Amino acid sequence: MKRAPLAGGPSIPLQEDDRPAIAGGRPVRTRDGRLVFGAPVIGEAEIASVVECLRSRWIGLGPRVEQLELEFARYRGAPYAAAVSSGTAAIHLALVALGIGAGDEVIAPAMTFCSTVHSIVHTGARPVLVDCNRSTFNIDPGLIEKEITPRTKALLVVHMCGRCCDMDAILEIARRHQLHVIEDCAHAIESSYHSQPAGLMGDAGCFSFYPTKNVATCDGGMVITCDPEVQQRVKVLSLHGMTADAWSRFVGGPSGYEVVAAGFKYNMTDLAAALALPQLGMIEEHGKRREQIWQTYNERLSGMPLLLPPATEPDTRHACHLYTPLLSLEEIGVGREQIVAALAAENIGVGIHYVPIHQQPYYRERFGFADSDFPNATFVGERTISLPLSPAMSEQDVEDVATALARIFRYYKAAA
Repeated sequence: MKRAPLAGGPSIPLQEDDRPAIAGGRPVRTRDGRLVFGAPVIGEAEIASVVECLRSRWIGLGPRVEQLELEFARYRGAPYAAAVSSGTAAIHLALVALGIGAGDEVIAPAMTFCSTVHSIVHTGARPVLVDCNRSTFNIDPGLIEKEITPRTKALLVVHMCGRCCDMDAILEIARRHQLHVIEDCAHAIESSYHSQPAGLMGDAGCFSFYPTKNVATCDGGMVITCDPEVQQRVKVLSLHGMTADAWSRFVGGPSGYEVVAAGFKYNMTDLAAALALPQLGMIEEHGKRREQIWQTYNERLSGMPLLLPPATEPDTRHACHLYTPLLSLEEIGVGREQIVAALAAENIGVGIHYVPIHQQPYYRERFGFADSDFPNATFVGERTISLPLSPAMSEQDVEDVATALARIFRYYKAAA
């Protein structure tokens, strides 16, 4: 047996046949046992709930959506909630409900998924990007004010990976400049900041129930708010701008409806809500399991050529939605593409969160964004990798990821 030290950490045993699968070695996992990144946890309760909905033959907007709104609002401590068809729809509707439109500017982070910024574009407003903190990936409040102009109407912030932004600083900026604040909480169902739930610190909080999220409905979303007018506006806009839906008419509400706005087809369905409802009762249990996996990753990956996520700040709760170390590419000697390919050969799936907005062709070409404008997002975007993280994962699953990374790093370090 040989020993091959990794920079910055203890020596790791290296077997003679310990080649990674991409170099002809045996994969850590079989093809049939491939570890899928972001697979939802769907059990018998979810299946039974969906079957019950199908048997009821009311599968569109109806009582289950209403129940989900009430239960999700209760979980978050929100006075008002409106269920919609996706997290993207939630952000778009929140912006429109707050009066954002053509000629306005909305400040948003460069480090986020494209849907966050698409929602601004779809209102007719102009997105103004701000660089991220290199450690937390969240928008840097110290860079916001220099981007504010007389056309700025809102700050759209993203709680990346489940870690809340520095909301004290952000809200103070918003108060001084009389700006709306919309929170993208797609990663942050469980998160809190200084004892305040994510989604209730600004004017509206927007959640996603995409298959990889901590509550999954195939696709779905939710807007929570303390403002009843925002909630009512979102609900009307989410269903063609109509004042009454089919379910309310069915159960004895108004016999007709009026179209009071040029709305959208953004409503949630009962079928989607049926899938989500049983998951609400498992949020805390699943969250604790993800925290355990997070800590195990920290322990097992220590000493590898990785920059691990920083510790959670005091008096906050991290949702542990994504585990996103940064690759120390200079130590490893190869690019991220090779590492992702090597993990795929080990039958381990990973994600990239994210290629930053300013590097996406549409935004680069339309708005002239450049890497030099966002050095931290550029740095993170070239190095970030998201490892599998699910409450369904076993200790062996986590061990397999660590083993695969160790042998891959050893291989490329030796080759260099």
